[in-house]
Amino acid sequence: MKYAIKLIFFFIGLLIFSYGIAMAIQVKYLGISPWDVLNLALYERLGLTIGTWNIVVGFLLITCTMIINRKYINIGTFLNAVLVGIFVDSFLFLQLLPNSMNTYIDILILFFGILLMGIGGGMYSAAGIGAGPRDGLMLSLSDLTGFSISRVRIFMECLVLLVGLSIGGPVFIFTFLYTFIQSPIYQRSYLGCKKWIAKYMFRFEEKKKFVS
Repeated sequence: MKYAIKLIFFFIGLLIFSYGIAMAIQVKYLGISPWDVLNLALYERLGLTIGTWNIVVGFLLITCTMIINRKYINIGTFLNAVLVGIFVDSFLFLQLLPNSMNTYIDILILFFGILLMGIGGGMYSAAGIGAGPRDGLMLSLSDLTGFSISRVRIFMECLVLLVGLSIGGPVFIFTFLYTFIQSPIYQRSYLGCKKWIAKYMFRFEEKKKFVS
């Protein structure tokens, strides 16, 4: 039951995170996150789907992480890589999203997408099922180099952004604001969900003691 609570938070978090990505892609002309710039550029250049490239890039990152430090890799890492790609493709295919209107409404759509990405990312991370492919590599590189996690993250996202831009990915002003907007939302969501999970698990333990 305790693991079931974590799984619920993990899967709901992935759904929310993926929906946020799909919302941002709907208004991509305003700018999308560096990783999505890369996935979208690969999709436009080589075909397949955006979600498929999310999975391919995710597994490439997992491979790099396994070479550097295996401790950040577990079943949740693989689930993250696969499910986010599937969920994003599903939301885009089914069109369960607000449409781009080329007005100020699109900015609200983008901000709401970033908000959902921060909330969802905090939720699935708080579940403790496993670090995502990007997070695992970031943590591994931080351990290897001795640089802070934030510095490694900035370096990684700048490098990914340059690669995505070089092959034609969409970049605009909001691309450069993602980290500054999403990071504090992620932190609040992570800490809040950690407390909720601990509370529900405590209640389960107390109920179990009472029954026994």
